[in-house]
Amino acid sequence: MDRGSEDSERAVRGSVDAERSLSTVGSLREWLSIYLKGFFMGSADTVPGVSGGTIALITGIYERLIAALTAVDPRTLRDLLRAHDADARESIRVQLVRMDVVFLLALGLGMITAFVSLAHALERAVHQYPAPTYAFFFGLIGASAVVLYDQVDVSTPRRLGVAVLGVAFAAAVTGRATAGVSHALPMILFSGALAVCAMILPGVSGSFLLILVGQYEYMLGALNRFTGSIAGLASRGTPADVFAAAPPVVVFVAGALAGLLTLAHAVDWALDNHRAATLTLLVSLMVGGLRLPAERVLAAEAPNAALVAAGLVAGAALVFAVDYLTDDLEYA
Repeated sequence: MDRGSEDSERAVRGSVDAERSLSTVGSLREWLSIYLKGFFMGSADTVPGVSGGTIALITGIYERLIAALTAVDPRTLRDLLRAHDADARESIRVQLVRMDVVFLLALGLGMITAFVSLAHALERAVHQYPAPTYAFFFGLIGASAVVLYDQVDVSTPRRLGVAVLGVAFAAAVTGRATAGVSHALPMILFSGALAVCAMILPGVSGSFLLILVGQYEYMLGALNRFTGSIAGLASRGTPADVFAAAPPVVVFVAGALAGLLTLAHAVDWALDNHRAATLTLLVSLMVGGLRLPAERVLAAEAPNAALVAAGLVAGAALVFAVDYLTDDLEYA
């Protein structure tokens, strides 16, 4: 089957699923299942190793997710402004079906739950137990590179050049070089757009991409401050606290939405048309990105060698286990 036929078939399957999701309320079990799959995807993308896209593949929703993401259309906003018109309302309905919006909402809610619930634990681990935590991250990222290595082709000078540039670039922008990186809102906007691409990248997590641009620890803290300010409203907190903590999180989410309309399509096109070169670049970025966790482990004061080794082995084992579960599956 050629690529065009595969794309058409995938779009048809996604459209059928979307039509069913809007035409029926669906059972509680069905939507709980989608919510839990979103939770697992969010959990994967919160740590820099396993990709949320890989979890989507394991749980059988990858094709539906890609069909929905690439169907997101900003023209829906234009029709919403004309919701009083019957033709506009019908156009909105058709576009919502094509975007599989109910599915995306249930999945997104699960992912948000995972982000919020795991952010506190990860921020504490990063600051209180940096050596074993970053050893765990090293195992996750390194094993992901090994898993994807069999799809890397450096048999041509151009591919070899891509690999070398990928490693050099990632090594240059991670590690101690990220210490002075900007956390200005434009940079956070870009980071959100970049991280959302992990949903369609095989083997690359959104957190790894945030590490690559030096925003991982900052966004963990920003998310915790924002959710903490909301929780504080029940005690002594004020709406002013929420508004003060909101900008980084709101801008990051806006960047993610913008990424769905731009970078996600570009990555999907690259995987469709230049898969080998794209995967070569991804693996090279992973290898170069190992600089940061390695430096954090070495910089820790009197690290416990046994805990560091355990963290590294646990991270690698997790990725290899996921790879084993997906060994007979292929990204569509």
